[in-house]
Amino acid sequence: MTFKLRQVIAVSLALAATTFGVSGCGRAEAGTLQGGRLALPVAGGTATVDTATLAVTARTGDGTPLVLSEAVEGGLGTPGPMTRTADGARWSYPAKGLEVTARSERGRLTVRIRADRDQSVSWPVTGTDRAASDVQVPRGAGLDIPVRDAFWNSGRGGLAGSTVDVGADLALPLWGYAMGGDARAGSGARHGVSYVTPTDIGTSLRFASEGGALRATAAHAFDAGEGTRDYEVSFALTDGDPVAPAADYRSYLAQRGQLGSLREKIARNPANGKLLGAFHAYVWGEARTAEGVERLRKSGVDRMWLGYDAGPAPMDAAAVRAARQAGYLVGPYDSFANGQDAKTADSPTSQWPGTVYPDFCVRKADGSAETGFAGRGCYLSSRAFEKAEPTAHHLAERTRAMTANGADSYFLDVDATGEVFRDHGAGHEMTKAGDRANRLARMERLAKGFVLGSESAQPWANRVLAFDHGSGTPVADGLWALERDKETWGGYYPQDAPKNFFRPVTLPAELATAMYDPKYRVPLYETALHGSLVNVERWELSYDKLPAQKTTRALLAMLSNTPLNFVLDGPSLTKNGAELAALQRYFAPLHRAAGTERLTSFRWLTGDRSVQRTVFGDGTLTVTANFGSRAYEGLPGGCVDARLRGDERPRRLCPARVDS
Repeated sequence: MTFKLRQVIAVSLALAATTFGVSGCGRAEAGTLQGGRLALPVAGGTATVDTATLAVTARTGDGTPLVLSEAVEGGLGTPGPMTRTADGARWSYPAKGLEVTARSERGRLTVRIRADRDQSVSWPVTGTDRAASDVQVPRGAGLDIPVRDAFWNSGRGGLAGSTVDVGADLALPLWGYAMGGDARAGSGARHGVSYVTPTDIGTSLRFASEGGALRATAAHAFDAGEGTRDYEVSFALTDGDPVAPAADYRSYLAQRGQLGSLREKIARNPANGKLLGAFHAYVWGEARTAEGVERLRKSGVDRMWLGYDAGPAPMDAAAVRAARQAGYLVGPYDSFANGQDAKTADSPTSQWPGTVYPDFCVRKADGSAETGFAGRGCYLSSRAFEKAEPTAHHLAERTRAMTANGADSYFLDVDATGEVFRDHGAGHEMTKAGDRANRLARMERLAKGFVLGSESAQPWANRVLAFDHGSGTPVADGLWALERDKETWGGYYPQDAPKNFFRPVTLPAELATAMYDPKYRVPLYETALHGSLVNVERWELSYDKLPAQKTTRALLAMLSNTPLNFVLDGPSLTKNGAELAALQRYFAPLHRAAGTERLTSFRWLTGDRSVQRTVFGDGTLTVTANFGSRAYEGLPGGCVDARLRGDERPRRLCPARVDS
C-alpha cells in the first residue's frame, strides 16, 4: 500500500473517531484528560499533550509509543484551569502570559499558542525519541539525513550547530523524523512524525548534535510589532516515508484552499502550457538575437523558457518574435526590490522615476535605510509601491517598458522568497506579513498577463506563480562564500558572456556532498508542490557551471520531473547545443505528461540509496535513476529509465553519453 493511500485511510478513520466520539482500537475520546495529560485522536493513533510542560507523546495504532516533543525549554510555570472544547481543550500559563489551544483537526494534532507579551518560546523539541533514524529537512529540494550520519553531525554539513529561519531559509515550513525500520519496501515497520509551522514568520529551527544524533528545536519570537503574537504547530503521524512530511503539508495546503494548480493556471492563461517540456536558459550575446534563437530551434529544441537581463542590449522585438514563433517563452529578469541613485545605479532595474529612491526605502526602527543586496542602494518598500500604484503606476509602467518587445513571460527577482521586511518608514509602515501580502498582490496582477516566475518560491506564493528559479537548489552556506570569490567563481564581465555564469567551477568536496550527494537528496518540495508550479535550479547554477555534478543533476532533474537550467551565448550554442537538444528531447514528453500531476511516491530501491524511484499521478510516469556505478536490474549506473503509462519499454537516458 502506498503512503498516499495509507494516509487517506488513516485520516478518514481519525476524523470519524473525532466526529462521533468513539474510543477503542487504541484511540481516545476527543479531549480525554487524565492527570494533566490531554489525549486526542489523530490519524494513525493518539497524541497526548502534557499540559504542565507541553511535552507531546503518541501511541500508534499498532501500539508503538513515540516521543514527538520534549517539554518547553526553560519551563512555563503552573498551568491555569483547562476548558474543554468540542475537539480538544484550552488552558493558559499565567506566569508567561500564554494561552494554549490543543485540538484534533483533520487527523492532526494542532497546538496554537497566543502570547500577551513579547517573548520567545523554544518548542517543540524534536528528534529525542530513541528510535529516531532520519530527519527530513526542506533545504532546497529536500534532504533526508540519518540522524547519526557523521558528516551532518559535524560542522562540515553546515547543519549541526546552525539555526535557520523557517520562513526565509527553508523551502517549506516543516521538518520531520522517521523512527525505526528501513525505508525500503517490505523491510520492517516504520513510523514518523511531520511538523508543520504555518506561522513561519518569527519561527526558527535550531539543529544540534547531541549524543551523536541530530535534534531539531523550534523557537518562536512573539512580537506585537512584528505581528507574531500567535504560534501554531501541526503534528501528524506518518509511516516514516522519507517524503511523508511534504505529503502531509500538501494535504494541509489543499484542505485550506492554499494549493495552486498548474492546470488551472494554463486554463486561465494558455501560454503557461508552454512551460511543459521546456528547459530554461538565460541568454547572452548571439543567443539573445533572432539568429541565435533560430539556431536553437534548428538544433531540435521545441520548448524553452528564455530569459534576459535588462542591460544595454536586451532581446529586441525580432528576437522575441522568433522565440515565440519557435514555441518558446521569453521574458525579462526584473526586480522591484532595489533602489539606487539614478546617477550612479549599477543596473537599469534599480533606477526609478522621481524620488522613489530614497523615499520608498525600507526604514529600520532608527530611521536608517535597509541596505540593498550586496550593499547596493536600499531595499524598496512593497507597501510604498502599493500605496502609490493607483495614481503613480510605477510598477505598471516598468512592466510595460520591460515587455514592449513582445515578451510573454516575466521573472520577478526576490518577490517570492522568504526575505521580507518590517518597514518603519513614515507613511508606508508594514510588518513582514504585510510585506508578503503586498508582494502577493502585485505578483497576482502580473500573472494575469504573463507567465510569471520568481526566485525560490515559498509556498505562500504557489497559487500565483507558474515557475520559480531556486527552490530546487539545496543552498549551503559555503556556496555564498564561493560565489563571492570572483577569482574562482567569476564576475559579471565580459558583458556578452559574464564569467559569473559561464566559467566552470569545481565545488569543494564538502560543499558538493551537502548540496548534491544523492543519498541525502529527497524530493520534499516536489512532493508538496509538483503540479502547482514548475521548479528550476538557481540561475547562476546552470547545468554547465558545475561539470562534476552534471550527471547527478540530470538524473535528479529527471527523477523529480523538473527542467534543467542553462546559460547560452554564441560559443555555447556551438559547443553544447546538441547536448541540450538531446536532453530536452528526452525530458519533453515526460514533463508534458506529468508536469501537472502530483508526485505520489518516492522510494530507495537499494540499501545504499543509489537507486531511486518516483511515481507521478496514478502511474502516469514512473522514473528510476541509478546514481551508483553498478547496474541495477539492467539499468546501468549513471542512467535513468522513465516509463509513461502505455509504454511497452522504458525510455533510457545516460546523460554522460548524449551528443555533445
